[in-house]
Amino acid sequence: MRIVRFIESWLAEVSDEDATPRWGMLVDDLVYPLARAPYLPRPWHESVDAPKIDGDALALDEVILLPPVTPSKIVCVGRNYAEHAAELGNEVPPEPLIFLKPPSSLVGPNEPVVYPGISARVDHEAELAVVIGQRCRNLDEAGASAVIYGYTIANDVTARDLQRSDGQWTRGKGFDTFCPVGPWIDTTFDPANRQVRCLVNGEVRQDGNTALLIYSLGRVLAHVTRFMTLEAGDLLLTGTPAGVGPVEPGDEMTVEIEGLGSLSNPVISEEEEQARRAERAKRAEPDGDDMPF
Repeated sequence: MRIVRFIESWLAEVSDEDATPRWGMLVDDLVYPLARAPYLPRPWHESVDAPKIDGDALALDEVILLPPVTPSKIVCVGRNYAEHAAELGNEVPPEPLIFLKPPSSLVGPNEPVVYPGISARVDHEAELAVVIGQRCRNLDEAGASAVIYGYTIANDVTARDLQRSDGQWTRGKGFDTFCPVGPWIDTTFDPANRQVRCLVNGEVRQDGNTALLIYSLGRVLAHVTRFMTLEAGDLLLTGTPAGVGPVEPGDEMTVEIEGLGSLSNPVISEEEEQARRAERAKRAEPDGDDMPF
């Protein structure tokens, strides 16, 4: 089953600030609206097996896909591929290296990543992401997979120069738009032995495989939940393979995960983002015909 979060395209054309996101189940090229986030606890009277359909199906080209999760936190694993650690001149950590990205960094498919003016080096980082399906704490490694709702694709965009100069990773990893996620959650995806790639303007930059993860998903979940409660809908980014590199405004980043899909995002400058915001604000202004006098 593939779960999406969306707004209808015509609403975004009127005012994307006022459009209320909805959840949906994607079947072929049709989106069936759902009553609520399917990973949240269900009322007793709802089926455990099937989410509750809430409205008529919409064609996929009639909606704009958003990040398919609304997490309370985004937990990330650093240096979880040995070749990636080596390319940055780092040792393989003796235990999973954990950091956080703020939920405000999320953007969905095709949404622009804004290149911050205070950075001189912004990198792509293709990653498999885990969606947590229930509140959990103190998991054991063997049973940790029971709390996984599904999987999605992420790009851990990083201002590499700021990450290095700051001595910690919050600013370099935490800019608004620095966590593209989507296009859907796949609840039946098998993450074992899957190719993970990143292309920039069609050129392959990263080409790894989940079989090369240093720490397994169970190991990472057991480690994280020893000191942190995970909630339903939280995201776990599992690490990026070797090949990370810089992008510039005007580039297009595409993360592909075998059997899961692809996630594309353009890179724009802060000036372009300001122009986009001005255009949205102008579009949201009432026409003269809407005035009450």
